[in-house]
Amino acid sequence: MGCGSSLTALTPEDKGGRRIFCVKFQKDMQGLDEVPFEGHPLGQKIYENVSKEAWKMWIEHMKMIMNEYRLNLGTAEAQEFLIKQMDDYFFGAGAALPPGFVPQKAK
Repeated sequence: MGCGSSLTALTPEDKGGRRIFCVKFQKDMQGLDEVPFEGHPLGQKIYENVSKEAWKMWIEHMKMIMNEYRLNLGTAEAQEFLIKQMDDYFFGAGAALPPGFVPQKAK
């Protein structure tokens, strides 16, 4: 390689981040910085396959699910339900919306 080789400038998104092929966006994107809920197999799968951007989308979707279903995450049943929804959101047909759910209109 000589001087002036084909190196490209890094964008802010590229600096300091690991890259993964995101299952949600179906493209190469910046991955998560750490494994969510380490020790659970789904956490590792998400770390390897879900981008930061897709994870942010999940957090917002999770808030809606928790509120609409009035989940108490102190119970094993609620935790299992939320993990199933997360698995479906990223690796299945998508998390189901609660029955009768009507999204708020943008202001």
